[in-house]
Amino acid sequence: MAQDAKSTGTVVVVGGGLAGLVAATSVARTGRSTVLFEKAREPGGRARTQIEAGFRWNLGPHALYAGGAAARVFRDLKVSFVGAKPPANGFVIDRGTKHTLPAGLVSLLSTRYFGLGAKLETAKLLSGLPRVDAGALARVSVGEWLRREIAHDDVRRLVAALFRLSTYANSSEQSAEAAVGSFQSALARGVFYLDGGWQTLVDGLRTAAVEAGARIETGARVTAVLHDERVRAVRLADGSEIPCEAVIVTGSPGDAAALPERADMTPLTTWAAAARPVRAACLDVGLSRLPVAAANFALGIDEPIYASVHSAVAKLHDGAGLVVHVAKYLPVGEDGDPRADERQLEGVLDVLQPGWRDVVVARRFLPDLTVSHALVTASGGSLAGRPGPAVPGVRGLYVAGDWVGCEGLLADASVASAAEASRLVVTQAVAAAA
Repeated sequence: MAQDAKSTGTVVVVGGGLAGLVAATSVARTGRSTVLFEKAREPGGRARTQIEAGFRWNLGPHALYAGGAAARVFRDLKVSFVGAKPPANGFVIDRGTKHTLPAGLVSLLSTRYFGLGAKLETAKLLSGLPRVDAGALARVSVGEWLRREIAHDDVRRLVAALFRLSTYANSSEQSAEAAVGSFQSALARGVFYLDGGWQTLVDGLRTAAVEAGARIETGARVTAVLHDERVRAVRLADGSEIPCEAVIVTGSPGDAAALPERADMTPLTTWAAAARPVRAACLDVGLSRLPVAAANFALGIDEPIYASVHSAVAKLHDGAGLVVHVAKYLPVGEDGDPRADERQLEGVLDVLQPGWRDVVVARRFLPDLTVSHALVTASGGSLAGRPGPAVPGVRGLYVAGDWVGCEGLLADASVASAAEASRLVVTQAVAAAA
């Protein structure tokens, strides 16, 4: 444990996921005394990669946006990653039938998913989307934007599916700014599937943090942030108290709200109550081979599902095994039916890869995976309406995570808010000392 962290200038980071590791690395590189406490035995959080029978499985299908905040910060921190971009082709599945995904001119002309009028509207829409001012859509919901901008119902359903794909969120209440902006990023720069899974990012960040001088304590749970008008210390589960000047809390809104000694002095409880988690059910399968070699991607139209052979472009097995992720974007605010969801995802594989059951080596079903801790809604002010990183009411208290800050979604939001929280810690300490 870190009971010898005597300097009141110490910065404590709570949580060892991507946000916590980025925050610890960024603060430590400024020369500040930095300690990260992670309650689990290993850091990584939802970015951990698990290995079974040689298959490397992320916790659900993970894609790193090439032009996003996370990739930018990783490069700034000299945390390397290796991967490849999946091709923009595949299939859409509508009412149990597989059609060519209209992703380019040739596939748009050849697909039997919709007719000529819808094809013309799709071509015009996709060519114009990169020029749409996403920022002007902050107060417009996805449902409203789709109704307003698209005439053909089949095109509307296709674009809704593409928005689900780029944001992982299944809600018409989502801000159109978030959906359009995320889809524009995917169109412009694409995404990476990472060799070795996202564990490579966790390992790289952990090394970078330690090399910068940060102290990482695993199996150490922070139970309280002690404060008056400013942060004084954190208390650990063993009862020890660690004096500190600033605390960056990562994790869920509920986790953050539970830590301050006087929660009534902050808006954290209000932020936690307003957060609406985004969730997914995920079926991961490890196959010895692909029954249908060219069927590497499928997107559901009438059902909110997705399937991708991540190992088609990324190395995720020690040998020749193949990793396939199949996911269902659960409706925000509704409970799933695990048995029905698993059967539904198996049915997707039956359409995309008939015969897959005969070549399964390993499989795993995650019925209720938290994708993001808070849906970005039009009614909530979109990205600019998200809280933090600075927590009003207590000087030196900050939050970071996928629900914090005004930049990006998912891992991009986590990493961007962690970088901003770190910047605020340092600049406000300098200002206080001046």
